[in-house]
Amino acid sequence: MKLGRLAFLFPFLALITTFLPPALTPSAAQAAPAVAAQPPQARVGAWKPRPATYDVVVEKDVAITMSDGVVLLADIHRPAKADGTPAAGRFPVILTQNPYNKNASGGSGGDYFVQRGYVFVQTDVRGTGSSAGQWDAFGDREQKDGLEVANWATSKQRPWSNGELGLWGASYMAINQFFTAAQHPRGLKAMFPIVPAGDVYRDVVASGGQIDAGFIPLWFGLVTGAGLVPPAVNKARPEATLTTLLQHASGALGFQVPMLASAVLGSDAAYDGAFYRKRSPLSVVDEIDVPTFVTAGQYDIFQRGAPMLFDRMQRNGVDTKLLVGPWTHTEAATAAGLEGSGINSLNEMALRWFDTHLMGRPDSTLDRDVAPVTYHEIGSGKWRTMQSWLGSEVRAKTYALGSTLKPVGGDTILPLPVQGLCSRSTSQWTAGALAIPGCETDNRINDALGASYETAPATSDLAFSGPLNADLSVSTTGTDGLISVSVEDVAPDGSVDRITGGWQTLRHRAVDPARSRTLNGQVVQPWHPFTREAEQPVRPGQIYRVPVEVFPTGAVIKKGHRLRVTVHSYDVPHLLPNVKQLVRGVAGVVTVHHGATTPSTLTLPARK
Repeated sequence: MKLGRLAFLFPFLALITTFLPPALTPSAAQAAPAVAAQPPQARVGAWKPRPATYDVVVEKDVAITMSDGVVLLADIHRPAKADGTPAAGRFPVILTQNPYNKNASGGSGGDYFVQRGYVFVQTDVRGTGSSAGQWDAFGDREQKDGLEVANWATSKQRPWSNGELGLWGASYMAINQFFTAAQHPRGLKAMFPIVPAGDVYRDVVASGGQIDAGFIPLWFGLVTGAGLVPPAVNKARPEATLTTLLQHASGALGFQVPMLASAVLGSDAAYDGAFYRKRSPLSVVDEIDVPTFVTAGQYDIFQRGAPMLFDRMQRNGVDTKLLVGPWTHTEAATAAGLEGSGINSLNEMALRWFDTHLMGRPDSTLDRDVAPVTYHEIGSGKWRTMQSWLGSEVRAKTYALGSTLKPVGGDTILPLPVQGLCSRSTSQWTAGALAIPGCETDNRINDALGASYETAPATSDLAFSGPLNADLSVSTTGTDGLISVSVEDVAPDGSVDRITGGWQTLRHRAVDPARSRTLNGQVVQPWHPFTREAEQPVRPGQIYRVPVEVFPTGAVIKKGHRLRVTVHSYDVPHLLPNVKQLVRGVAGVVTVHHGATTPSTLTLPARK
């Protein structure tokens, strides 16, 4: 267990354990080794953060009454004088909305801003921590709460607020920034979401159509456990404390339990639909018009969605930036290893962002120092920059399994429900909480359980950035099943680094071309509907073309290394079939085909 990584998002891990459930052959141009100029490296800026000038004073559990009468509690962190009394004057406000119990998770790092002239407001969202009501993650009422809390914080009635507002926080606290900002609260000037989801169904709940068993139960347990910690005593109405606790317990029975049961049984929650769209920032991102700095992780649970949010905002003309680091979900909170990126630290970058957009402090070098896209390149360890996402700096390049990607062994995959365990996938999809020694950085053991295909040693570097499409021809002896794809770097010594992955259930192989992303006429990001209506039958032995969306990355296959694609039929503990899928496909033997009439290909966005 990598417990050091849990400090930010899982401060209650010990508490919650009791709540957790026991194509065609490529052209000569495509097949030729990549000859690409080195992508530009990030500029190491000389910007330094301004020093702290205030102490901090905290007013605990301030009641904020919502329009339906439910009371949320907030902690107000204010600039203070040396004697501990509040500093005079009004200040811009930074707001975080927390579902993990603010009293247990502390100030969540907001005091860094308070010491430099901001007020930090942190609420427990409805039905969590010490706030009343029942939790319904990102539901209608919670989204409305976000607007009401934001307007409360910028009201002239708050003697400490100058009416200027910024939104800040990671994970859940990043996601709800989008729902709040989409309602255009008074005074909102900037956002700083750290590892947000874009499309909660495809990003994390049911990647490829199977249920996420690595993170979702842990997350539900975290929120439930944190919500069952006795809330702060209401001094004016002590009886309200017990009422709040009972409401939290009722919320667990009314939301978490039915949701998990429905997903496991293959009922409504197992399919995409209105429920997930309501809770997906990509559904509202076109409403965002304030400067937004998005942080993402290459091994994050929201690896897929965060770049898509940036891309949509940039195409909409919003002042936005994207930083992608070599982090799991919990590692992204501290964002270690930024040396050489041109970005100091997340707190310092957030301060620079808020100083520019909330305080109006001139910063003539911000855009020079920080490119629209900055990412840590897997394979070189260098920080690279781009001007856009899937723009003119990349071009689709296709490799054919059986040709440019030659088989390492056989094409048959036995149904072994340990596939994925000894790989980086385990660490990624437990948010960095679990990693098996020797498996996180070398996938050789896991690859031996599947079917692998690889290039000859590269004669020059191949750099790529963005999502990939593994368009495979497969058959199975069952009537359903999962295709799990790993894209990897094989070093000259034989070690295998898993760069990224993708997953797809066979019955959900239908693709909506209108919503898929293409580069120079080739699909690099297929979009699957994942609805009941879009499901297609699977007949044993019949060959089907199954496009697999492989999550975005930024990497380089160095000269002398090999590009490898490995296919499995499980990705444990990340994904597990629901009851219906289990019955239909648990014993199916999967075969990958790569003949002239049954091609299998990998298309990636190669840097020019």
